[in-house]
Amino acid sequence: MDTDLETAVRNAGLRVTAGRIAVLDALASLPHANADLVFREVSRTLPTTSIQSVHNVLADLTGAGLVRRIEPAGSAALYERRVGDNHHHLVCTRCGAVTDVDCVVGESPCLTPSNTSGYIVNVAEVTFWGLCPACQAAPA
Repeated sequence: MDTDLETAVRNAGLRVTAGRIAVLDALASLPHANADLVFREVSRTLPTTSIQSVHNVLADLTGAGLVRRIEPAGSAALYERRVGDNHHHLVCTRCGAVTDVDCVVGESPCLTPSNTSGYIVNVAEVTFWGLCPACQAAPA
């Protein structure tokens, strides 16, 4: 097992299991993956795992802050290991490809609410929608 991942899991207050390490490994190579894709990847090394087990592990890792869950409109929940930096996403409206984009800089009307209604704002989540380069190049 990867000792860095084991340490991260322990430091997050979770017990180290083969399933948790396998899911984190899968997400390292498959950022923005849905649970089905993670399951397919994990089942290569843990053939006795189940889709329900992968869902449970994803929930545990998300709750512990080791994984981020994003939910672009019209898509299944997607998971990634890039956490804690308040980055945003570009989503292709044709093929569904997702790309990370660092925090928006400059003018940010969408990042500062006009009225917080008493909330203390900790995070802004922005999803940009458009056509990825591959879809732009493909015939309509």
